[in-house]
Amino acid sequence: MPLQVAVGHSSLTGPRERNEDFCGVVTPAGVDLENKGVLAAVADGIGGHRGGREAAEYTVRGLLSDYYATPDTWAVPRALDKVVTALNRWVISQAARDAELSGMATTLTALVLRGSRYVCAHAGDSRLYLLRGGCLSRLTVDHLWDHPELKNVLARAVGLDAHLLLDIADGELEVGDRFLLVSDGVWGALPDQRLADVLLEQPDAQRAAAALTSLALAQDGQDNATAIVVDVQSLPPANCRDSLAQGARLPLPPRFKIGQEIDGLTIEEVLHDSRVTLLYRVRDVQSGQRMVLKTLRPELEGDAEAATALLLEEWRARRVVSPFFPQIVPAEQRSCLYFLMSWHEGASLQKMLDAGQHFTVADAVQHGIRLMKGLSALHRLDIAHRDIKPDNLHLGIDGRLRILDLGVALSSGEASLPASGNPGTPSYMAPDLFAGTSADTTHDLYAAGVTLYHLLTRKYPYGEVEPFQHPKFGDPLPATRWRPEIPEWLDNLLQKALARDSKQRFETAEEFLLALERGASRPVARLRATPLLTRNPVLVWRVVATSSLLINLLLIALLWGH
Repeated sequence: MPLQVAVGHSSLTGPRERNEDFCGVVTPAGVDLENKGVLAAVADGIGGHRGGREAAEYTVRGLLSDYYATPDTWAVPRALDKVVTALNRWVISQAARDAELSGMATTLTALVLRGSRYVCAHAGDSRLYLLRGGCLSRLTVDHLWDHPELKNVLARAVGLDAHLLLDIADGELEVGDRFLLVSDGVWGALPDQRLADVLLEQPDAQRAAAALTSLALAQDGQDNATAIVVDVQSLPPANCRDSLAQGARLPLPPRFKIGQEIDGLTIEEVLHDSRVTLLYRVRDVQSGQRMVLKTLRPELEGDAEAATALLLEEWRARRVVSPFFPQIVPAEQRSCLYFLMSWHEGASLQKMLDAGQHFTVADAVQHGIRLMKGLSALHRLDIAHRDIKPDNLHLGIDGRLRILDLGVALSSGEASLPASGNPGTPSYMAPDLFAGTSADTTHDLYAAGVTLYHLLTRKYPYGEVEPFQHPKFGDPLPATRWRPEIPEWLDNLLQKALARDSKQRFETAEEFLLALERGASRPVARLRATPLLTRNPVLVWRVVATSSLLINLLLIALLWGH
């Protein structure tokens, strides 16, 4: 069952000449409800004249439309922050362009209900309340100056400052929750207990919102009065989108044989057989198009976690529309659990290494540039690959490098699947991951550095790391130790990408890409070697203690000699 809500809203002008409040709600259905959820927002314009109303209306309208245009892979807080930050710049620019709009700004309180959680974004003195179990609690803090003479002056609002800081809060939803978003024209006239009484007295959301605004004005309210009431009527299963839950109910296919047909597809070749997944090259019987079919091993039938992971991989891959990735091919009708991707003739970089291929410096740089462009597209969607290595980089006969396997990838917009430790291949994992840091997009850049290093040298910068090993890291060995002809600028670049300290590495794929493209024309500075005291303090103190002991023994011997 999907998330279901009931919504009521009311906005009254009151004794003012003009209503400078604005509110809006979007209650989508289907995949938009799953991926983005329900969005409600209240804004109270400030600045006088027509500026306040324009700021409030544009901010709410912009948020309600632009939020749903953000990538599905973004976490809700990031999507809200990005959209409101852009709206803040627009309001400031309008105020600077038109003297009549000088000082225009607006409060904003926004609520997103998605899945079984809620997220609130807030700036100003509009408020968000939650009525749960008969108790009303306020979820926002008023942004007013803490000074007797400025107690009614906003310290934070959309359009007030170029660097807007939003308050972000989130929590779990419960069936029966009632959320209330109000402007100060309501809460300023009605104490919290009166708000709670009205919400408890009026079971219908629309009647509750209308009662609150009318009562606020009846209590001699001197401001515009706006209220939105959102009732949570049902929740979806935890951590499972409806579309994924439907796909997870499909049975697993048997192990296919060459020449076998399934759903209009002919099995041509087994491409990969791991302990969890199977990949086949298939051909569409009607069109002749070749594709890759990915599914789970038959032994995993009934494993809901594995099925959900496969469907999440397809969900992510559908959203990565880039020439640097295989593309999802829509399946008209699936009789069992699998998904289809585009097929590209060629080989992985690891297979090319295994076949004895020699990669020149120019080869490695070109592959690095293509890899960074692919990672840049992936990271803009807030997806971390978490297993970059030569085996997952495919070079097609068309000359294009493609990043494979989003099986352990993770976007900020989804919850991590239960797992012990970080996924990935140990020799390509950054030192801080072994200390318990959670993998993110920056660790893909470290793995890319190891990949380029390995293509050039067939070695690893810190030596090969075996599974379950707890390695100790010093400084990475220079690539020139294995291939002296590697230019200094590239060796410096690799040292930066592979630094033990994460603060010394590249921060973004774009920064890494720029360094590769500039090459020797603007080389990155070489990192200083880590002092021995930092790399191995125990060894240093052992040496100091041993030296001290030897000196003392020598002094004792000299004294005895006299």
